[in-house]
Amino acid sequence: MQEASFQGFFRTILIIIIFYYVFRLIGRLLFPIFFKKMVSKFESQMKQQGFDQKKEDIKVGETTIERKPTFREPEKHIGEYVDFEEIKKE
Repeated sequence: MQEASFQGFFRTILIIIIFYYVFRLIGRLLFPIFFKKMVSKFESQMKQQGFDQKKEDIKVGETTIERKPTFREPEKHIGEYVDFEEIKKE
């Protein structure tokens, strides 16, 4: 039967710690580069699909107001308003 030695255990722990810090360092260096490439790719896809047309359609100096309904003006697709009355039993 084989027994685990202290040196083997210490060596395994040391290797795990070294790999952890190496991967962490590589992640810090490579993640920003990878993220910038992903963002630029996403931007180019959005430009190809035409999502930037809204900016081109608005003229300089033109004011647009997008009004949201208040609680007094419910949107029409929400549903009907039903007023309930209390019924007293005698």
